[in-house]
Amino acid sequence: MIYDTTLLTLFLIGFFGGGHCVGMCGGLSSAFALQLPPHINRFWLIVLLNFGRITSYTAIGLLLGAIGQIGISLDQTRMLQNGLFVAAHLLLLFVGLYLAGISGLARNIENLGKPVWRRLNPLLNRLLPIRSVPASFAVGMLWGWLPCGLVYSASLYALGSGNIVQGGLYMLAFALGTLPNLLVVGLLAGQLKGFLQNRNVRLIAGLFVAAWAAWQLMRFFLFAPQ
Repeated sequence: MIYDTTLLTLFLIGFFGGGHCVGMCGGLSSAFALQLPPHINRFWLIVLLNFGRITSYTAIGLLLGAIGQIGISLDQTRMLQNGLFVAAHLLLLFVGLYLAGISGLARNIENLGKPVWRRLNPLLNRLLPIRSVPASFAVGMLWGWLPCGLVYSASLYALGSGNIVQGGLYMLAFALGTLPNLLVVGLLAGQLKGFLQNRNVRLIAGLFVAAWAAWQLMRFFLFAPQ
């Protein structure tokens, strides 16, 4: 039951974080689509871009789940998992507040991933403008490594799972939650982007994400076994 609830939680985090995703990735999705050569169908380009992104998220989950599995096999206590649970929800709380326009701390946290992105960005530039279907998928895979607080939070779930398969499934659930927003913004950039970047929509979505994180932290500190 806990496992199923976590999958649903990560899906909803990805979905309700749509305003953050559109703000960070919607411009990229639209830009990639505008570079589309005439012989490639726009719909399939967007699908392949997002499939590549989902593949990278799942690979990250598998890797972190494997690392967690090794660590937990060496340390039989639950201290590591508990620490990662708290860290994931604190980060999620900051992301929710950032999405709501209340705090910009999550932006600083996202800067931690910039060194990796600087190494990958030259590879991305070599693939642009997109000239083929395989290039669309490859661009999507590189896109999946863009620094993002929501991705970091979901990644901590994967690491804390202590299991390679669960880690992959956790990140897959999160990725599928982000998919509707980024699919539609790639196909109907103007309409959806305007809606999701509306101040009231971002406030409601951000407060939902922050409230969920705060509730999970409260439950943990009140009811976690000592």
